[in-house]
Amino acid sequence: MAPGSDAVVEAVGHRTHPLTAVVRGALLAVAAVLGLLGSVFSGDTWGDVPAVVALGIALVGGLVLGMVVGFAGWLFTRYVIDGTELRIDSGVVTKSSRRIPYERIQSVDIAEPLVARVLGLAELRIEMAGGKDSRTSLRFLKLADARALRRVLLSRAHGDDVEQAPDERRSIITRVPPERVMIGTLLSLDFAFAAAGSLVLLVLATWFGGVVVLLGGIVPLATWLAQIVARRVLQQWNFTLSRGERGLRIERGLLSRTSQTIPVDRVQGIAVKEPFVWRRLGWQRLEVDIAGYAEHGDDDDGDSSSVLLPIADRALAAAVIAELMPSASIDVPHIAAPRRSRLFAPIGWRFRWVGADAASFVAHEGWIEQTTSIVPHRRTQSVELRQGPLQRRRRVATVEVHTPKGPVDADGRHLDEGEAREVLLAQLERARAARV
Repeated sequence: MAPGSDAVVEAVGHRTHPLTAVVRGALLAVAAVLGLLGSVFSGDTWGDVPAVVALGIALVGGLVLGMVVGFAGWLFTRYVIDGTELRIDSGVVTKSSRRIPYERIQSVDIAEPLVARVLGLAELRIEMAGGKDSRTSLRFLKLADARALRRVLLSRAHGDDVEQAPDERRSIITRVPPERVMIGTLLSLDFAFAAAGSLVLLVLATWFGGVVVLLGGIVPLATWLAQIVARRVLQQWNFTLSRGERGLRIERGLLSRTSQTIPVDRVQGIAVKEPFVWRRLGWQRLEVDIAGYAEHGDDDDGDSSSVLLPIADRALAAAVIAELMPSASIDVPHIAAPRRSRLFAPIGWRFRWVGADAASFVAHEGWIEQTTSIVPHRRTQSVELRQGPLQRRRRVATVEVHTPKGPVDADGRHLDEGEAREVLLAQLERARAARV
């Protein structure tokens, strides 16, 4: 029986899946093992206890402790769906009741961590209008129940008070092949630097027998490489972008799977990023500011919830931008940083400019990785002019167009001070007019 389909059950409340305790235990065990591995690499030991035994103790202890805590949490957690709100009651010692009015729901996402995915379970993430406490999670439900509950919540959030919400009709915009994500990662400069640095340190450590060099250098670089691969390959595997009546949906992930909905009216800005090698191939990456997401630190997803398109050619990137901002364009009349600003960026000053049209404000910077930030005028939160002592001597100033915390950085750095003031006043007027 799908959540929300029976009035009697709604009044009493639903429990999450009993295997929630197993998932939480496994997650805690993995965290304990990783923490112990970190201490081993840093030189800490458990006296005469062998490392393998210590890892086994951490694994078993973390699993048992996690399952006990998870079972207690599951036993005292219920969620209730009624005609006006979703209520989540939880707590063993201290009771809490979280009430979520349907009209405050902005999006509902589904995450499937690896252990939960193996067991056919999923986490439901409910985003509300608000600040850092605007996310509520239900861990864990059957995947089918999580999808059914998402449909019900989204339908009621849009004013459709139905008992069984139908599946939303969706059309595929694009699928990014895994091999393209892998090639793009291999051609990124940060991956190349980390790989080259690891190789050099490995050769040096082997040649000179420097174990300290090996542990002190290889381990951080290998960790960096692993993070790059995890974020850009594993998390973006089988990346699918589709459109529906309630916004865009992103589905991605190899080991852990995520289904994320992006309501169009929550997009605050778009950043178009072009790494050095990618520019020669005509590839771009799109990232977005989504109101509310950055406040959570993205949990275990790194910065992936801000990735709108991990890699695409320019035509596809332009089509996706038009999907979210129909009138936006990066071909706008612009004001470039003057030559006297080269003191602050000897090479990069040539690539700094800002501009605007009737729909949006655009800022461009970077020479190793070029970034073009697009902010609709109505999403401008505030505009600031900054000028330090050295900037005053060089007669330049920086204009900052503020948006919610995220990858979009729409700043005009080290512009001519007179032109910077004109940009400031003009953008304030555009933002004011866009909200009327």
